[in-house]
Amino acid sequence: MTVTRSSTERGRLTVLRPSRLFDGVGSALVEDPVVVLDGTTIVAVDHAGCFPAMEHADVVHLDGATLVPGLIDTHVHLCFDAGHDVVGGLARRDRAAALAAMARAARIALSAGVTTVRDLGDLDYLSLTLREGDHGGPLPTIVAAGPPITSPGGHCHFLGGEAAGVDGVRRAVRAHAERGVDVIKVMASGGHLTPGSHPHEAQFATDELRAIVDEAHRFSLPVTAHAHSTGAIADAVAAGVDGLEHVSFQTATGVVPAPRELVAAIADRRIDVGATLGFVAHPGVEPPPALRAALPMLRENLRRLIDAGAPVVIGTDAGIAPIKPHDVLPRALIDLAELGPTSVQALRTVTSHAAGVLGLAHRKGRLAPGYDADLLAVDGDPLADLSALCRVRAVYAKGVAVPIQATTEERRLS
Repeated sequence: MTVTRSSTERGRLTVLRPSRLFDGVGSALVEDPVVVLDGTTIVAVDHAGCFPAMEHADVVHLDGATLVPGLIDTHVHLCFDAGHDVVGGLARRDRAAALAAMARAARIALSAGVTTVRDLGDLDYLSLTLREGDHGGPLPTIVAAGPPITSPGGHCHFLGGEAAGVDGVRRAVRAHAERGVDVIKVMASGGHLTPGSHPHEAQFATDELRAIVDEAHRFSLPVTAHAHSTGAIADAVAAGVDGLEHVSFQTATGVVPAPRELVAAIADRRIDVGATLGFVAHPGVEPPPALRAALPMLRENLRRLIDAGAPVVIGTDAGIAPIKPHDVLPRALIDLAELGPTSVQALRTVTSHAAGVLGLAHRKGRLAPGYDADLLAVDGDPLADLSALCRVRAVYAKGVAVPIQATTEERRLS
């Protein structure tokens, strides 16, 4: 093993000694590995038998644990508090209180090993402010969309992203780009959080969606579309979006089987599908009857997309309800595996694959030299039992050890 240091010494190395390792891309675990961290970066990954004695190194023994890349949730809302009235709760907070609540939400995610999140809808670009400040400890890496672009009075209009007409949506994209967002989020259909908004109805005409995509691509920004409606999904695909969120194929009569031609188009064009999975039990909180009735078809539609080869990642929609806390991603991974992917494929989905979707494949989602020191150690073997991801031993965010707190589920049961 060769470990190189920068010309400027930054203190002691950290050497992690788990029992096994999943590197984010392989098909099997590496037994008896060693991982060396230099500040914020992984500088070496090797077998412990090849590991020489090193001075200026702190060795952390993680016997019985498996080390995996930090997990990546591609769809969260840090501004929502996972309470019973997330919209009202946000409205009652001033800017300082909202930022503090977002920092708490981010730390909850991080404590579960979610070291990178993509925030797909905030108020007043607060997610950009959050990632730039000092909030009393490590936070996940935040990929930010700012306020989602929506129609006047449309889904999540209260976040401030209303726009109308081709010229109006182009101006909205330019304003987002000037603020420094990483991705453009558009509400192609209505949603469940906003009175007067209906998931089965489209919110933009195809020419408006095309204008959003064209303008975003001029700024080298990807576009992902919130799309429940079958019509909105088809319009977003025709407009050339890079990603689709939810993709539930809803009509006025409910969730319908995904049209074969539309599934094939999503797969053939390699449009990233953000699967909305994962929930934790909460006393007195149940999904609405209509949603419970639709769950079998929702799962079948997602299975159709997976079977067709569509690129699927997990975006939990964390924050929108008590059953969607910010540390729900490990549970979502178990849900994904029940639809057909193997444990290895599921783990790649929330590590190397998700990193690629977020434009971070060069530094996230893998345990390899040169990558960010974002790591999760769990008790047990997640390839044999994905629930091992819920048994957190240690988390590192850019090389900093993260204080581990009880999960949302554990706190509710205590």
